[in-house]
Amino acid sequence: MHWNFQTIPWVASSLRKHIIIGLVLVLTLGCQAAAETRTNLQYAVVGGESLKLDAHLPEGKGPFPTAILVHGGAWSGGSKEVYITPLFKPLTDAGLTWFSINYRLAPTNPYPAAVDDVVTAVRWVKDHAKAFKVDEKRIVLVGESAGGHLVALVGARDGRKLGLAGVAPYYAPCDFTGLIGTTNSAPKAVAAFLGIQELNEHARRLLRESSPVTHVTQQMPPFLLIHGNADALVPYSQSLIMRDRMKEAGATVELYTVEGGGHGMNGWERDAQLQGHKSVLVEWIRKVTR
Repeated sequence: MHWNFQTIPWVASSLRKHIIIGLVLVLTLGCQAAAETRTNLQYAVVGGESLKLDAHLPEGKGPFPTAILVHGGAWSGGSKEVYITPLFKPLTDAGLTWFSINYRLAPTNPYPAAVDDVVTAVRWVKDHAKAFKVDEKRIVLVGESAGGHLVALVGARDGRKLGLAGVAPYYAPCDFTGLIGTTNSAPKAVAAFLGIQELNEHARRLLRESSPVTHVTQQMPPFLLIHGNADALVPYSQSLIMRDRMKEAGATVELYTVEGGGHGMNGWERDAQLQGHKSVLVEWIRKVTR
């Protein structure tokens, strides 16, 4: 074999180039971080109580559309790991960043504590957007039952100020005054949430103030209302009232009816015919976060 020693510098240079290219590829692929879930991250401390959330980050660099999930439990129970969990997989499969939050519970922490905590969580997510692959302009709130009420209230009252792209309340109480009807008392869960004992003028003011329908304006973010029409706990009419009030104001709203659905998406899990809400939610998120 005959070696042309004049080519050796060229060979060395070529090898260096290939090594550098390989290192760049490795580093680039490393930057495409794998999907991960982080749990029990503290987003605030209020009155000595640590408020925590779980976060799921999709694979890739991002930033991604993001959902902040708020659990139900009659404002007095539940947690970030229960009730709203059927949404974790569809949001993960859709390649979204998502957070599931805890908040202060009644009756120890009555209104507006939980509402304030949702606002605080949104601001924390925006402040930490880069670390969690969040697109600050493509954040939606999603809540179920009591959590649906909280996201509906925050969305109607503060949605534009917070820069929310949309709000999706599931079977949410939206009009507390309407829930009372002709009775002379508020439902026990609502009374505990508001910290009221009797239905006096102060209580009626709180009922109006804490009702999402009170804060409806044309400028609020788009809403997707999801409700089962066989709900025996929070009447389906609550979403109809919210829809009609938003339409009257010129706001953007859609209503997805879960035919035959009772209260709670965990109950819907037992019937394949009640699963359409998941794809509807994902497609709606994609639409409002384009």
